[in-house]
Amino acid sequence: MEKLIYAGRECYVYDNPDADYLLIQPIDEHDLEVLEQEVEAIRMLSDKPFSLVAFKIEDWNRELSPWPAPPVFGKIPFGDGAIGTLSYILDQLLPAIQLQGFDTTHCLLGGYSLAGLFSLWVSYQTDRFEGIAAASPSAWFPKWIEYAASNKPQTRSIYLSLGDKEEKARNQLMAQVGNAIRSQQEILTTQGINTILEWNPGNHFADSDRRTAKGFAWLINHL
Repeated sequence: MEKLIYAGRECYVYDNPDADYLLIQPIDEHDLEVLEQEVEAIRMLSDKPFSLVAFKIEDWNRELSPWPAPPVFGKIPFGDGAIGTLSYILDQLLPAIQLQGFDTTHCLLGGYSLAGLFSLWVSYQTDRFEGIAAASPSAWFPKWIEYAASNKPQTRSIYLSLGDKEEKARNQLMAQVGNAIRSQQEILTTQGINTILEWNPGNHFADSDRRTAKGFAWLINHL
């Protein structure tokens, strides 16, 4: 992976000059630690060439949240910075990497946890991305399912996944994630979106790199 700065943000790039797809992913420090493993897993799961640009999120709860919400752990609440992060991707990141020679025609967006929810939210805002990989997304987020039920994505394919122990979390709000992700899949299916819900073994903190890789690979293989 190559570290670059695009439009003032720290980015990590896997560049394949023969790529058919460009994968965009917001990441945190943990994602960065396993990013090379994720890329290798995608390569194992799909024979189609791709490039990946992962950009660093500094304030996870604020930059990826679609609207404000109370804190789940500690005292840090969720902000409403998702619109600013989307603006960065569309107005700064994609033009910048296009100038560097990347083909931005076929773009996929994905992420893990709150970045997965952000990616889902983006699907309702723009048709710029052909597919969305929402790996273990924070579908428990307050008022999210009500939002999903009242709106329709502009993206044609959406991958969903969850760990089979995630709905057994001690936190009552986060324990709603199982029912929420099932509702999300049902809503998307009813709306005619090409979608799948894949269950993985383990809790929320297990195999985030492989789960994200499975999402991107499914999209690449089914578009």
